[in-house]
Amino acid sequence: MVQKYQSPVRVYKYPFELIMAAYERRFPTCPLIPMFVGSDTVNEFKSEDGAIHVIERRCKLDVDAPRLLKKIAGVDYVYFVQKNSLNSRERTLHIEAHNETFSNRVIINEHCCYTVHPENEDWTCFEQSASLDIKSFFGFESTVEKIAMKQYTSNIKKGKEIIEYYLRQLEEEGITFVPRWTPPSITPCSETSLSSCKKQAASMAVVIPDAALKEGLSGDALSSPSAPEPVVGTPDDKLDADYIKRYLGDLTPLQESCLIRLRQWLQETHKGKIPKDEHILRFLRARDFNIDKAREIMCQSLTWRKQHQVDYILETWTPPQVLQDYYAGGWHHHDKDGRPLYVLRLGQMDTKGLVRALGEEALLRYVLSINEEGLRRCEENTKVFGRPISSWTCLVDLEGLNMRHLWRPGVKALLRIIEVVEANYPETLGRLLILRAPRVFPVLWTLVSPFIDDNTRRKFLIYAGNDYQGPGGLLDYIDKEIIPDFLSGECMCEVPEGGLVPKSLYRTAEELENEDLKLWTETIYQSASVFKGAPHEILIQIVDASSVITWDFDVCKGDIVFNIYHSKRSPQPAKKDSLGAHSITSPGGNNVQLIDKVWQLGRDYSMVESPLICKEGESVQGSHVTRWPGFYILQWKFHSMPACAASSLPRVDDVLASLQVSSHKCKVMYYTEVIGSEDFRCGRSPHSRCCGRLGVVGGRRQSHAVWRFC
Repeated sequence: MVQKYQSPVRVYKYPFELIMAAYERRFPTCPLIPMFVGSDTVNEFKSEDGAIHVIERRCKLDVDAPRLLKKIAGVDYVYFVQKNSLNSRERTLHIEAHNETFSNRVIINEHCCYTVHPENEDWTCFEQSASLDIKSFFGFESTVEKIAMKQYTSNIKKGKEIIEYYLRQLEEEGITFVPRWTPPSITPCSETSLSSCKKQAASMAVVIPDAALKEGLSGDALSSPSAPEPVVGTPDDKLDADYIKRYLGDLTPLQESCLIRLRQWLQETHKGKIPKDEHILRFLRARDFNIDKAREIMCQSLTWRKQHQVDYILETWTPPQVLQDYYAGGWHHHDKDGRPLYVLRLGQMDTKGLVRALGEEALLRYVLSINEEGLRRCEENTKVFGRPISSWTCLVDLEGLNMRHLWRPGVKALLRIIEVVEANYPETLGRLLILRAPRVFPVLWTLVSPFIDDNTRRKFLIYAGNDYQGPGGLLDYIDKEIIPDFLSGECMCEVPEGGLVPKSLYRTAEELENEDLKLWTETIYQSASVFKGAPHEILIQIVDASSVITWDFDVCKGDIVFNIYHSKRSPQPAKKDSLGAHSITSPGGNNVQLIDKVWQLGRDYSMVESPLICKEGESVQGSHVTRWPGFYILQWKFHSMPACAASSLPRVDDVLASLQVSSHKCKVMYYTEVIGSEDFRCGRSPHSRCCGRLGVVGGRRQSHAVWRFC
């Protein structure tokens, strides 16, 4: 298995030339890196003007590995080849390194880069990426991988410390400025200054040392079997190490790498509409930083949010008055760690009355709005307290809990809420304080605990009776000044007291069913199923030429091909087959085919855009300016894997990909709209709140869509 690493951008608040002067002092060996025994220059090249300096070294490393493993391998030292390319004109240093020892068994590649900060030319940025692929190692593959990961990450942490150590050393020697390179024709050296020019050129030559060793070329790297490519993108695409520490917390190098790699994947597949870094990190933590697992649950959550417009729930949905009066919960200051504090007086709440008066879906939507508000408060508290706050504390008072709270439909609603929150708001609960648990509580706990994630369960603290008032109780987590009055505290709590919901507000089962259906079908998006040989097609009639057809769709399952066709005549009425089951997380889909089997492309209809292949998990937005009136057909078609041209046998990747698409079925969720050309250019789309203004580039994925993720 190939292990990968991608660093955040690390910023040195010193000029590039001074950083290079500090960096060069690490060679031929560095006492701060004990494993770096020494290095020999193999090749060296300098341009005539001194702007380009390329040096290749053979580096000797004493890897900290068990003596038995070294004896079995038959080596005491590991050798790496490192190539440094300094461009003083562009003010960049690129370092590439790979292992020479055991290169037929282990493939290690690393790429490092020093560049000038894009917003401050007196600062320097550093990035690195690496890969480790252990093909075989005398049966000790797992051990070697662990040693490699451990030493590589420890060297990464030392990288910045080493540079700063040599910067202090330079300062002690009185060197606080190194002039930039200038072309010889502009600043020719006079006889009196010839010696100083030579000294400067010599220093620039040494300034090239190896960032690969310095920032982590510890005999073990991680990223892809071939040499990692330099990270390309605008400054806004990259994460700064200082930003991560300030807003996301202390992450290990490998955790930083997972965050950056998942974020890059989202930028590539969800153009212009990715979640905030804090939320990406929550999904990674929920799956122990397994990128594949985190990506899977995150894509499902993004589709769910988009389907039900959860991002806009705080602005567009007003809780019914019954909830405002009888739902005994609300936000109340913060705990000692700065987390927002939510107080829920569950024992005083009439769960049966709320379910009978509102229905399960209204309660669920209200809980979602509470979670969205919690995310917003975490962001605010992060700014207020000057440290990362990504979760909240919930205080649940069970005083008054009895058997009526175990009413079966009420428990069913509670389990449904837990399921949805667990799937879409992972790692948002920092601590749950359950107070005054009565004797009936174990029964309720037995019912709900299997639906709660193990990591979440470990955050529960349960107190019976008045135990919360003793040592290890409430005062350990909440300041005395904000303990609610109903818990013998000094702070007036504005959380509603709950009480019984009047039976006059109860509604019939039929009314509740219709209301539930209305709540979760109020969406502008539609779902469709696509089968092999059965594409899904929609018809759009255009009266005025130069109108603009816009689309926004997500590929929920499988790979599809998106096409746009034009016909002068209308297809026959669509044949529609309902597919799938309806639910909040998977609303079911339809399959509609419009193009008649006897129609011929080029005679009965024409293609107006090149086909667009869309992979599973991608989110696509685009538009097409119509040239003629008539009928336009938008088609989502099953994408079959191409056969391997070099062989009649299918590739392993193709076989695995085909197995992942069960029954040759794909799912898409889409929205389309027709806008007048003038309205389109002025951004006056009635749907501008959700899709924003889409650029006029026919059929291509766009980055102009406005999308908010709370």
